Amino acid sequence: MAVYNFGSINLDHLYKVDHFVRPGETMASLSYQMQLGGKGANQSIALARAGADVRHVGAVHTHDDAVIKELNEVGVNTSFISRTTTPTGHAIIQLNKEAENAIILFPGANHTLNNALVDEALEKVIKGDWVLLQNETNQIDYIVKQANQKHIPIAFNPAPMDVALTQQLMPSIDLLIVNEVEAMDLVQASTVDAAKDALKHQYPDLAILMTLGSKGVRYLCGEQDIFVPAFKVAPIDTTAAGDTFIGFFLAALMNELSIKEALTRACAASAVCVTRLGAAPAIPTKQEVDEFLVAQ
Repeated sequence: MAVYNFGSINLDHLYKVDHFVRPGETMASLSYQMQLGGKGANQSIALARAGADVRHVGAVHTHDDAVIKELNEVGVNTSFISRTTTPTGHAIIQLNKEAENAIILFPGANHTLNNALVDEALEKVIKGDWVLLQNETNQIDYIVKQANQKHIPIAFNPAPMDVALTQQLMPSIDLLIVNEVEAMDLVQASTVDAAKDALKHQYPDLAILMTLGSKGVRYLCGEQDIFVPAFKVAPIDTTAAGDTFIGFFLAALMNELSIKEALTRACAASAVCVTRLGAAPAIPTKQEVDEFLVAQ
């Protein structure tokens, strides 16, 4: 069983700052790093480090073979990553002393996916595989349509949130993964509890993962309403925490762990991730998550 991740690949420019830059202000950063990132790439790396078979479908600039090499080295299948003359996507990230971030995103090559690449990847799917999507690439509608025709389950993490697109796709997906703000935006609720109730009422047959930051995560599906608290750690950088959670949750689900076991394992992976600086480099391995759980 494999996960076909149609996802973004970015180069992250990470600046540690005393505070977020204000209008008209020029400020020196405390440090700088350039790292592999993008929600798609992060989730593929998390899946691979969790032990899953993951095939990444995406695009980078022709000069950025080092990006593909880095994905290969952690176990991601990169056969479906195309090369283009459009610059590789990138993000400008400010990270403040409270481990909060502010991000400017340039889509670049992530918006050059085409029908032929989608079709080529989905020709290989078999029963038991999953399709994973975020909202940082183009062709989302087409990917969902083609996956539905092949009866392949779809997990959708609609970040950055596009409410209209997400509402349009919800009848066609199997697992929706949102944070608390995205959940409230989706159903125009003013509180997390109201969003939970509205989602359960409006989409009773859809599995929904609602991540709640430092509070934990909630899983909703039919009569199921499962809450797992977050592990208590001292955060350094929360940049890839959600992506790490998604990768480890899907990997555990495909290994036939129970929902609660999968949620607990994914929370542990996120907890390890936030104690490290950066996006992709902060994502733990399966062994590191095992060791963390044993220590709890």
